[in-house]
Amino acid sequence: MDTFMNKVSIVSDFIWGFPMISLFLSIGIYISFQLRWVPFVHIGHIAKNTLGSIFKKTNSKNGEVSPFAAFTSALSATAGATNIVGVPVAIAFGGPGALFWMWVVAFIGMSTLFAELVLGIKYRTKNDRNEWIGGPRYYLSQGLGWKKIGWIYSFGLMLEVIPSVMVQANSVAEPLKTEYNFSPWIIGLILSAITCLIVFGGIKRIGKISAVLLPIFVILYIGLTLTVIVMNSEQLPSVFALIFTSAFTQSAAVGTFAGAAVVQTMRWGLARGLYTSEAGMGTSAIAYASADTDEPVKQSFWGIIAVFIDTLLICSLTGITVIITGVWKEIEPSNAASMVSFAFKTVFNETFSGVVMAVLLLFFVLATVGVIIYYGESQGEQLFGRRVKYVMRFIYLVAIIVGAIGGLKFVWELLDIMLAIIVIPNIIGIMLLTKYVKEEKEKYFEKVKKSEH
Repeated sequence: MDTFMNKVSIVSDFIWGFPMISLFLSIGIYISFQLRWVPFVHIGHIAKNTLGSIFKKTNSKNGEVSPFAAFTSALSATAGATNIVGVPVAIAFGGPGALFWMWVVAFIGMSTLFAELVLGIKYRTKNDRNEWIGGPRYYLSQGLGWKKIGWIYSFGLMLEVIPSVMVQANSVAEPLKTEYNFSPWIIGLILSAITCLIVFGGIKRIGKISAVLLPIFVILYIGLTLTVIVMNSEQLPSVFALIFTSAFTQSAAVGTFAGAAVVQTMRWGLARGLYTSEAGMGTSAIAYASADTDEPVKQSFWGIIAVFIDTLLICSLTGITVIITGVWKEIEPSNAASMVSFAFKTVFNETFSGVVMAVLLLFFVLATVGVIIYYGESQGEQLFGRRVKYVMRFIYLVAIIVGAIGGLKFVWELLDIMLAIIVIPNIIGIMLLTKYVKEEKEKYFEKVKKSEH
């Protein structure tokens, strides 16, 4: 088993070294330039038509879910345990500079995610139950004629969900085991049982639950991290200095942190930034394609907001919290999942911190797992029929239990290998289809300009 785990580590580090760093950054910059940096140039219009329309009533007729429910469903898959656990993992194994590279992914990823969402809606279709379905398989197959590549993407995503749910389960089990000595087996069984109840409701139920509860828990988490940061605000200048210097220079050994080469810092920052934002993965396009909308560009603005909330806001607050309190130097990397909890204990009551973190992690993981299982099983159904959908659902529920007892670093590295299988064909496909996204974007803003005159 140790030999297998070592091989997984070697392969994961190689893929997410120079190959993925150069591919993601170069294509992301290309897409951003082609789309004229739409997230920044049109920031006012985007905010008005997303956050500014949250409380407007919408009537869904043809699609499965409302545009806002589609947004919160997709955000559930990103704004969750990855923000609370994935960021400390990146800092533990890549140093404080990993946070800088997560920011880079966010800035570039806004345009990348926007492009894939436009494509996901543009090339979507109806299934035999008159439900909208879409995503990379459809725009790779129909937009580029890459039917085999589209099939490989769907098959790869179906398998990628296995380590993905393992990571989510591990994110809850590790802190509870470290702090309260809870049995990972029991935690895994409980998570699997609750998830089973959620996923049998499908994307409609997931969308409804997320639309109500996700904003509440996100605001609560933001409030807690901001409180910790404000209480240590005098250290903010040195924290930002450390993040930026560590991003480009090899970190010296500090506390339990053994030092990280620049490529390792980039590797952990980019991988975690990509997974938490889903920019380039193509999975968000599956959720957004189910929205009741006839405006691909307007609906895709929600993707830009999702990256902002998830990576630039929540991930930044998490990273700054664990750095500003110094817990990143005191907690062993193998216990990185507990870093935020320990950071909270430097300001809040120990019992309060433990209970709040347990509740937050439990909700975030359940919301996230429900969405990513929907991603995986929908691919199984599209490729092999409805029977395989339920087979994969069973496999995912078992994977939750296995992930709860797995090693922290191993499950994240296994996930990264599977991520590469879906990211590489998807991001190349998006690059080649960017001209169609550009056309859709220009048509939309021409329409907006005419309506204003």
